[in-house]
Amino acid sequence: MSKQNTILVIDTVHPLLMQLLLEHNFVITEAFDWDKEKIVKEIHNFKGLIIRSRITIDKTIIDAATQLQFIARYGAGMENIDVVYAESKNIKCLHAAAGNKDAVAEHALGMLLGLFNNINKADAEVRQYKWLRETNRGEELAGKTVGIIGYGNMGSAFAKRLQGFDVKVLVYDKYKNNYISNNLYVEESSLERIQAEATVVSLHIPLTPETNGMINYHWLNAFKHPFYLINTARGKVLNTADAMRLIDENKIKGMCLDVLEYEDTSFEHLNAAHQNETIKALFNSPKVILTPHIAGWSQQSNIKLAQVLFKAIDACCQPSSP
Repeated sequence: MSKQNTILVIDTVHPLLMQLLLEHNFVITEAFDWDKEKIVKEIHNFKGLIIRSRITIDKTIIDAATQLQFIARYGAGMENIDVVYAESKNIKCLHAAAGNKDAVAEHALGMLLGLFNNINKADAEVRQYKWLRETNRGEELAGKTVGIIGYGNMGSAFAKRLQGFDVKVLVYDKYKNNYISNNLYVEESSLERIQAEATVVSLHIPLTPETNGMINYHWLNAFKHPFYLINTARGKVLNTADAMRLIDENKIKGMCLDVLEYEDTSFEHLNAAHQNETIKALFNSPKVILTPHIAGWSQQSNIKLAQVLFKAIDACCQPSSP
């Protein structure tokens, strides 16, 4: 690689990614404390940009990035990048969703099994010397119909993990057709069929203007049967107040939420401005299992993200064939 392959890294990433880039003669500038103003001032010096979620890469930054060839997201979601505008400037937008799909799938399944079997509740009771067996009878996954909304890296990995549980798996992806082939355990479905048959629903959709708040009262109440809801995608796709209303109405039997509508854009904190009655009800509900946006956050995925993103960057920077 030419020494001209200069990369600005504005968020912390696994050291393996930095090592691989240096070994292949990329020139790295670490800018973990740079604010947006400084990034705009300096971005014209770089051909690559590596980010997570700290800064939104908008038109202002893109216009200043006169040499930029790629923006690489260390993770899956691309909602903090104006992808359409970047690509209109011939800037490639890369991500590493394949790196943490297995972690997300296992976490989603773990949360669901924990909810079905009262793991959190029973554990807390035993630690208080309460030995309550009858009130902690579990629910079996076998025989359920699981609807998966979105069949990309995450949705397909979750479907794969459901093999062996004796469930029917229906998948819906608005932007794909005829995407299931030679698969005996997954059926391509319409949204209407999932809403008619599913008793477990797992969300695996990106956050876009279209999906922001899409999972609302109308969408959720269209399900024929009471069901369990899993969200390991993005918090803002789900209208939390509407979901809690349906919990109260017993239409939603329980929820597994790794992501919340109330997260800061960096995903590192809950936004204190959202200390409202809905979030209090959510946090106090025994029908909800919560984790702090860690579904894709395994020891292994941290390394896989580095490997996947390096391959994408390296491929992007290879000279075109004559």
